[in-house]
Order: sequence, then C-alpha cells, then structure tokens
Amino acid sequence: MFTGLVKEIGIVRRVTKNAEGAILEIASKVLLPEIEIDDSISVNGACQTAVAVSDQTFTVQAVHTTLEKTTLGNLRPGDEVNMELALRMSDRLGGHMVQGHVNDKGTITNITNTGNNYVVTLRVNSSQMKYIVKEGSVTIDGISLTVSNTFKEDCSFQVSIIPHTWNNTVLRNRKVGSLVNIEVDILGKYIENLLFYGQGANNGQGQITEAWLKDRGF
Repeated sequence: MFTGLVKEIGIVRRVTKNAEGAILEIASKVLLPEIEIDDSISVNGACQTAVAVSDQTFTVQAVHTTLEKTTLGNLRPGDEVNMELALRMSDRLGGHMVQGHVNDKGTITNITNTGNNYVVTLRVNSSQMKYIVKEGSVTIDGISLTVSNTFKEDCSFQVSIIPHTWNNTVLRNRKVGSLVNIEVDILGKYIENLLFYGQGANNGQGQITEAWLKDRGF
C-alpha cells in the first residue's frame, strides 16, 4: 500500500529481458538505504518487489502481465521513474490509499499551463472512466492527484499539477501522446461490488433495479 506521494525520481540503468518478463535495474540515492530484498516499491505506480540490492541500484523482476498492462514495458536505460516505498502504518497519509495495481494505461491529450501550474487532460478506457469523479482521487504514474474536471462523453478527465509536483516527478517529461499508468480509487470498486453483487444478488444479477429503488422510496 502506498500514498501516491513520490519520494524520489530513479533512473533505469539496465533492462534485461528474460523468460519471466524483464529485469529492471534502477539507480536510487534517497530510498536505497531503506530498500531491502522483498520490499515493495512503487515504480511509476506499479508495485514491484526488490529481488536484489547493490550499493547504487536495486533490481525488480517485472513479469509479462506487468509489462503488458503498464508502461513499464516501454522503459529503456536512462528513463526516469517515480518511486515510493510501501506505506508504514505510522506514516502520515498525505495522498490517498494507493495499491500499486495499475488499472489502465491513459493517454495525455492536452497540456496547458499558467506559469508553472499545469493542467493535464488524459483519456482512459471507458471501463475505468466510471470510477473517476470530479474532486475525487486518481493515481497517475504513482502520483496521487485530485481530479479537477471530467468529460464522460470523451472518457477524459483533467488534473491540475502544482509546480512542486511538476518539477519533482516524471510528469515533467510527459508530452501530448505520452502513455501513463492509471490507478483509480479502489473505494469506488468496493462500493460497486457491494451494491451490485452483495448479499441478495441472484445469479450475478445486480440488486439495484427500478423496482428495488421504488420499493425504497426513490
């Protein structure tokens, strides 16, 4: 579990394809002293496990599913990545509850700025758009952000990026057309599951019907 507050920008040193997917070796200075083998690390929003640690780098094994579902499959030596270590129960929760389970790859469709404040528009799959709400939380490349506007008909939404976040995350490298990792707020999925597939559901049919609503005074 993570907070979506990026603690360091790491640099990919080596990408080695293997039968399981790809081994990523990533250079770190700030987080490295705390990283041990088996630790969970958010890399551009995807939860990865450290399988080796050296004096200057740590290594993760990204499996095929991760490479296909996220942008980690596009990483090359020299690329920068957002990084965060797993949340301690005693930590401040400055962002929101982030699992590190990427739901979709979004596409940046527009970037505008007023000074160093940037507004970024992104398009996602329609299956994920229903979980994205105005003033709700969303994770982009591991960064916890607040949705400033939504365009449901276009499966798009906007986030406003403050100067500190823009300058201290890999968003500063993104352009129109760039792919980013998207994780929606898990709370919406839990609510959907409880409402439509909770106790009393018959053969997978949802409980929320017109008759159900009328019976309860709606």
